[in-house]
Amino acid sequence: MDIANELRKIIDGTVLAPGDHGFDRARRPWNLTVDQPVRAVVEAAHAADVAALVRHARLAGLTVTAQPSGHGASGTTDGLILLRTGRLDELTIDPQARTARAGAGVKWGQVLKETSPHGLLGLAGSSPVVSVTGYTLGGGLSWFGRKHGWAADHVRAFDVVDADGTPARVTADSDPDLFWALRGGGGDYALVTAIEFDLHPAPVLYGGRMVWSADHAPALLDAYREVTATAPDELTVWYELLQIPGAPPTVVVDSTFLGDAATAEDLLRPFEKAAAPNSDTRAVLPIADLGTITAEPTDPAPGRSRAELLTGVDDRTAATLLERPIDPLLTVQLRHLGGALSRPADNGGATGPLTEPHALYMLGAAPDRDAETAVRERQDEIATALLSQTSGRKPYTFLAPGETAAAAFTAGTLERLRDVKRSHDPHGVFRANYPIPG
Repeated sequence: MDIANELRKIIDGTVLAPGDHGFDRARRPWNLTVDQPVRAVVEAAHAADVAALVRHARLAGLTVTAQPSGHGASGTTDGLILLRTGRLDELTIDPQARTARAGAGVKWGQVLKETSPHGLLGLAGSSPVVSVTGYTLGGGLSWFGRKHGWAADHVRAFDVVDADGTPARVTADSDPDLFWALRGGGGDYALVTAIEFDLHPAPVLYGGRMVWSADHAPALLDAYREVTATAPDELTVWYELLQIPGAPPTVVVDSTFLGDAATAEDLLRPFEKAAAPNSDTRAVLPIADLGTITAEPTDPAPGRSRAELLTGVDDRTAATLLERPIDPLLTVQLRHLGGALSRPADNGGATGPLTEPHALYMLGAAPDRDAETAVRERQDEIATALLSQTSGRKPYTFLAPGETAAAAFTAGTLERLRDVKRSHDPHGVFRANYPIPG
């Protein structure tokens, strides 16, 4: 059977198969070290295309995996149909109701641009080019999670296509089990075409980046420990060892604060007492400029990441992180968690409380196999040295190729997710980047 020709009969969008011009680019994930050997790529023109694809896949015994832009790809796509939802980019903001409705292709930068004039924000992360839907299905670990918790717990409704190809609106009342699973349990149960979620008032947003030379790393890590020990929920701080090729190593502290500049500067004063920064971009920011704080790359690139959740940052952890340069890694970062993330949410989703107070994130460039091996070995070395300080759990959105969804959930949550998968997709029509293991 010529899958591509069959799909072209029912799809208004674009269908590409191996050998077609543009196929390799269309199947390319955000992380260029990941290969996606799919049978075809469908770029949906609208939600009806998604429903038509699912109905065809169900009858033909095929499996569909959805990616708006390729973030979070695991490479486990052999033989699948890759659905691109980037053209589902309708966005509606209701400032009075403090809600947003975003199609599956909408990115966080678009949302924040539209909400900024109203003094409202969504629970976005650090990158403006990550899709709202993919991010939220994985829980959504936001700059503002300490104040508001997981982004997934602020979803009001999902527009989905179920495993029979039928469009549906999923809410806490219409299908409580599926609604629970989609809020942080990944996209293994239905294909989401749009999402409706709460916005939050932010009369003042303060944030920015401070940079020092690497010789101040120990004193600044002490300051990070001091600041995060008593930080209010409105303050989020990330400490980062940064090694850009061809440049001297540096230490970076990124922060956001939901409040006035004077209070934020007072809370962050220990960093300035440790050493005067070489540069400091902190200021009151328009909400639309949130993505400028870390200035993350906005184009695909080859890299290898690894994340761990830390039970604390004690002297042993500090010594491990600082004992020698981070080469060949680009970054070793600590993110302060806690606050609302650590507390049970009312009618919360599958993520559950994140009780670990810090996340460790490591990233290295991997332009070739040798570089990737060196990066992996250095990450393994650091993770092994910190084994007694890590919990073993990982946030779903931080999972990396070679890891599984089982690492993101408690045993009870994982079993409940399996039940939802069995009841809503018994024939395996859907496969998330990190599917729920059977």
